[in-house]
Parts: sequence; C-alpha cells; structure tokens
Amino acid sequence: MLVLTIGLNVLGKSPAAAYSVGACLMCMAYAVCDVSGAHFNPSVTLAVFLSGRCPEKTPQRTKAKMCMYFGVQIVAAVLGAFTYSTVYGGGSFRLGPGFVGEAWSPIALAEFAFTFLLCYVVLCVTVSKTTKNPSMFGLSMGACITVAGNAIGSITGASLNPAVSLGIAACHRASEGSLFAALYYSLVEILAGVCAAHAFNTTHALDLQEEETIGPPSSA
Repeated sequence: MLVLTIGLNVLGKSPAAAYSVGACLMCMAYAVCDVSGAHFNPSVTLAVFLSGRCPEKTPQRTKAKMCMYFGVQIVAAVLGAFTYSTVYGGGSFRLGPGFVGEAWSPIALAEFAFTFLLCYVVLCVTVSKTTKNPSMFGLSMGACITVAGNAIGSITGASLNPAVSLGIAACHRASEGSLFAALYYSLVEILAGVCAAHAFNTTHALDLQEEETIGPPSSA
C-alpha cells in the first residue's frame, strides 16, 4: 500500500504527495500495529532488532522473524510498484538524483539523515519503556514521512525505505540504472537504521537500567 500510494502520487503529479504518503503510513500503522507491529520498512525492522527490544524470547526466533519481515516487505513493495504501473498503463519513474544532477553524495546525505530520523523516532515511540506513546506513535511516524517528503522529495524522492527503493526500481527500465540506484539507496538506508539503533541504545539506556534495577522477584 505504501509503494502504491507513492507511485500514484508521483505519476499523478500530486502537489500533496508528502502528506498523502505520510497519512498512508500513519493509517496503516494504527491499523495493523497489534497484528504485525506495523513493520513496513527493512531499515526500521533492523533498527528494532538491533535495539534489543524485540518481544521474542530467543535470538534465533527474533532473527527468523526479522528475515521473514524483510522478504514480505520487499515482495509487497514490488507488487505495489507493478500495481501503480498497471493503473497508469505501464507508467513508471526513475529512482535517482533530482535537481542536483547526477551527484550521488547529496543523495546519500539526505537519505541517511531522514531515514535515521524515521528509525530513531519509531524506536522512541514504540519500543522504549520511557518514551513509548501508544496513542501518538502512528502520527509521529507519518509526520516523519511528511517532513522528509517536503524537505528532500525534490532531491532524492524521499524513499527512506529499502523496500520502497527496490520496488520502484523493479518496475522501471534497467537501462536507466534503476538497479544501481536501488542498491545505493538501500545501502544508505540500512546504514541509517543501524546508526539509529545505536543512537537509541545510547540515549535510552535508562530503559535497560530500570529492568536491571527491578530484576527478577526474590525467592526468599
């Protein structure tokens, strides 16, 4: 649904794409959070895993679930991309630099900064015992997308999501470097998720300290 919304906005030349995509993420987050945790982004899923706040009891089960999410996210993104392409009679669009020409370093900086923001905010409002907000988490996540879309949409397209990057590239012409762009974006976005998790673990170390202080109940 996220990639479908992005594609329909881009191909339809919507002037409010950032708000539409942000609202889509917010609605989906509230709709399926209690079902799947609202994992639509491999970078966010990886950040949650690295934060050590996963509900699964064993590392093996956590890794398996993370890999399952990765697969579903990518497949769903590709299906969403071919859906908007079908709606527009085979239409697609290029993933790559905007007005900065063919310079890729601004892409990396912009995508890293706002993917980091998204991952960090998601961790703060969903998995932290100190700053978790059960009622406003969806709005916070959607607002991050809206901010990014308005700030860097004309530079990078504001993907912020490896699945989105791969989905957009999958239905576009390979001759225009779509595969390279998808891999480049994805690498930067994954790196941002890793850094966001480490930053979160530093700023929210109090969560784990409180668990250690409470400790298991005494048997005495």
